[in-house]
Amino acid sequence: MSQEYEQLKLENQLCFPMYACARKIVNAYNPFLKPLGLTYTQYIVFMVLWDKENVNVGQLGEILHLDAGTLTPLLKRLEKEGYVTRRRSEEDERVTLISITAKGNELKEKCRDIPLKLSQSTSPLTETESVELYRLLYKFLDK
Repeated sequence: MSQEYEQLKLENQLCFPMYACARKIVNAYNPFLKPLGLTYTQYIVFMVLWDKENVNVGQLGEILHLDAGTLTPLLKRLEKEGYVTRRRSEEDERVTLISITAKGNELKEKCRDIPLKLSQSTSPLTETESVELYRLLYKFLDK
């Protein structure tokens, strides 16, 4: 490839290793989440709800960097399975409030060791490198 098109080489793209690593990490969660009947996206929704207990769809989307079109069907499914409740805000009917149920909170104990198991089995980084990568990724996300 000529010098004029160097920017089009895959190895010159920052986005590609980020994308490939994200896929690899999400796939590494599958052996831990599949027995619980969870997808990675459902798992991160639970992580927010275990921390905050009540959020609206907009807040959840902002925290997770997901749009309502992705969250709405996922939340409907979690509601159908009894893990969350959805209700309209009394102050603004356009806002849907999400609350975790007792059944949803029961999953917290089952998921407690997943982060440690995952980091022990997949991360080639030292603790210092992990902290620096975390900082850099959030610097990128916050831009």
